[in-house]
Amino acid sequence: MHAAMAIPAGNLDTYIASAYQLPVLSVEEEHSLALKLYQDNDLDAARTLIMHHLRFVIQVARGYVGYGLPLSDLIQEGNVGLMKAVKRFDPHKGVRLVSFAVHWIRAEIHEFVLRNWRIVKIATTKPQRKLFFNLRSAKKSLAWLNQGEIETVAKDLGVKPAEVIEMEKRISNSDLGFDLPHEEDDEEVFSPAAYLRHDSNDPETQVVEDDWQTHQNQRLQHAIAKLDERSRDIIEQRWLTEKKTTLQDLAKKYAVSAERVRQLENNAIKKLKLAFAK
Repeated sequence: MHAAMAIPAGNLDTYIASAYQLPVLSVEEEHSLALKLYQDNDLDAARTLIMHHLRFVIQVARGYVGYGLPLSDLIQEGNVGLMKAVKRFDPHKGVRLVSFAVHWIRAEIHEFVLRNWRIVKIATTKPQRKLFFNLRSAKKSLAWLNQGEIETVAKDLGVKPAEVIEMEKRISNSDLGFDLPHEEDDEEVFSPAAYLRHDSNDPETQVVEDDWQTHQNQRLQHAIAKLDERSRDIIEQRWLTEKKTTLQDLAKKYAVSAERVRQLENNAIKKLKLAFAK
């Protein structure tokens, strides 16, 4: 399946032309193939679904060429998102695959852009990521934003003006070489690599830790989904937002005492701990 979607070196135009030659599946065709995959794990059906949706990956990837990364790489990352979406697609939900897959495609491309656009990670929180992907299009020119423009961007994107200023600095700054060129490598000059700690995790350990963290996050989301609506909202407002909601505010929202909200919160936390223990 990977080989079928690989883009031949220097032959991107041919790949794109081939992708657009494959017709868009009808609702009936898509549903039939999705059922075969969902019920029988039919890999041929999965391959057909993927191949006939490559054109949509190309369309999404073209929207990110302004970040200075090769379109072929953006498409390949988007294809990974498409494969993940096809694997998780439930034909019983009554939605088209492209509507479901576009979120997975964008997520993979976003991660690729953030990994490669700067050596230092440029955005680590959801608001920062939203700001990163919107600031470039929000700017009217390549010049620095004035105070009025900063406040407008901050208001439009729902972030603080200080965050806009900080992100603009990160975007505008040029990269510093990780290692010095060979001719400059002498005892009097030091590159950033010279200041790295030697006790950092090796790549294999880091991958394992990242995978564990992802697994834990998935378990948490699954456990939260089992809570009743009020308890779920209290946990989200108290623990899963950047600005924690007070007990008093939640008490007003649900017309109960702050002590009752605290009890609901503690009970929900106990349920989550029990779910993790299992």
